[in-house]
Amino acid sequence: MEFKAMQAEEVAPKQFTRSIVTRSVGDLPAGDLLIRVLYSSLNYKDALSALGRPGVTRRYPHTPGIDAVGNVVSSADQRFTPGEMVLVTGYDLGMDTAGGFGQYIRVPADWALAVPAGLSARQSMIYGTAGLTAGLCVHKLRLAGVTPEKGDVVVTGATGGVGCLAVAILARLGYRVIAATGKSGEADFLHSLGAAELIGREDLLAGADRPLMKERFAGAIDVVGGTTLAAVLKATRYGGSVTCCGLAGSPDLPATVLPFILRGISLLGVDSVQCPSSLRRQVWQHLAEDWRPAALDDVAVECTLETLEPHIQAIIKGLVRGRVVVSLA
Repeated sequence: MEFKAMQAEEVAPKQFTRSIVTRSVGDLPAGDLLIRVLYSSLNYKDALSALGRPGVTRRYPHTPGIDAVGNVVSSADQRFTPGEMVLVTGYDLGMDTAGGFGQYIRVPADWALAVPAGLSARQSMIYGTAGLTAGLCVHKLRLAGVTPEKGDVVVTGATGGVGCLAVAILARLGYRVIAATGKSGEADFLHSLGAAELIGREDLLAGADRPLMKERFAGAIDVVGGTTLAAVLKATRYGGSVTCCGLAGSPDLPATVLPFILRGISLLGVDSVQCPSSLRRQVWQHLAEDWRPAALDDVAVECTLETLEPHIQAIIKGLVRGRVVVSLA
């Protein structure tokens, strides 16, 4: 059985190309589930893999795509039956295991979850890894006691995949959300998702050279890292919490321990790659039900494998707004 897939290949040392090729199901890695992929989505990590950037994929040729949703074709695990709609995000999919930018994937059964009732296949990929990550951030903030009445919650990188979904989910739950972005032209988009206020990069970083800043936020979801994360920590109110789930700006944290020992701030790490299945199910159920933004369908554009390349180039430059859904139907 043959199918289409995007294949990234190293044609010379540190020179990578991408093309649409025909592959055979027999070439896929071993696994419990063979899945016919209907949709995938584009994440920053996918672009890194497709472009051969270090730290994601070690072996080429390779098919990227850390997200996939589709129908089970065959199953060696009794938890799943042929025809069932399942989604896969994280683990090794799209890293060194052939990913969702191909019309078929084969994966261990433990990687898959049934698509929650109320979500279409396409909507599950509007969420994808970005939505799961945003949901995990919201989950951790709520567990830490950051409730709407505690005050404003800031979301950095607010026009990106994780950021825009975090804004929309928090607004859906009644939080007053401050969207931090360097893209002033996206004000209408962010307000439409529920942001009450926008803050520019310069304003967010003003005074960040000091060990502590004026207390402004009850909580935060940061996807940027670096000086942005440091500034958010310094501006979080006494007893507040900050979730950290990305490093779009930098993996460094140029800060002191003062926010932690003088204000009792909590820094909460969020990982969506190896997140336990029980927690995944819990968060996905929320995403399908009470956390689901009314504007979910409005945060994504759709493309095919053949029209994916410009989006890969755009997301690596920080030029993508919201989410890119890849149709493989």
